Amino acid sequence: MSQRTALVVGGTSGIGLATARLLQARGATVHIAGRSKERLDALAVTDAELVGHRADAGNPDEMNALAEATGSIDWLILAAGGSEGPGPVADLDLTMLRRAFEAKFWPHVTTIQAVLPHLTPDGSITLLSAITARTGMPGTAGIAALNGAVEALVKPLAAELAPVRVNAISPGLVDTPWWNGLPEDAKREYFAQTAATLPVRHIASAQEIAEVVALVATNANLTGTVIETDGGARLVSLG
Repeated sequence: MSQRTALVVGGTSGIGLATARLLQARGATVHIAGRSKERLDALAVTDAELVGHRADAGNPDEMNALAEATGSIDWLILAAGGSEGPGPVADLDLTMLRRAFEAKFWPHVTTIQAVLPHLTPDGSITLLSAITARTGMPGTAGIAALNGAVEALVKPLAAELAPVRVNAISPGLVDTPWWNGLPEDAKREYFAQTAATLPVRHIASAQEIAEVVALVATNANLTGTVIETDGGARLVSLG
């Protein structure tokens, strides 16, 4: 991976950060982008080898400036997202759902437009979706629509942008800071209960998902595909 460059948007936490660290450890030059100055400042100390950029992925001007600053990019990885959008449809806060699209779907499109002129011909774009796009879990209609919209980009973009490759990763439940809003005891209990229902009998770590992201981003024969890495959760829900 030496002499290769990756840009991880949403790379200051969770799956994005785990992916950035993995690609850097394998020899790539890795740029990470996020909105939080505090996280970027902390990573400048703990992960000085990562090149940090403060940018709002939903802002075209900021993303164009970031793409110019980064230069030639081999692998674009889009891990930006938020925590809003779940809930029963009868009570769903539509303003909150619109914010969820503004935090994930539109930043994906904005970033792709900005970075496209800088992608190498043999490069790739990897999107991050979620299991909700492909299952019928009550209370997830809003975020299912959001992640379904992200996945709907994959095939047409893979055809339109070839030879640049376009894929998506669809993880299930992952132990990331996204869950830090729960009390630790409640989180531990929920994870244990969920793990017991999964064929793999454990909750994925961000590192495990990052391994899949790195494979998809770098494999020259993979395009137009959504890779499910959910511990077999769909087998349970469809069984």
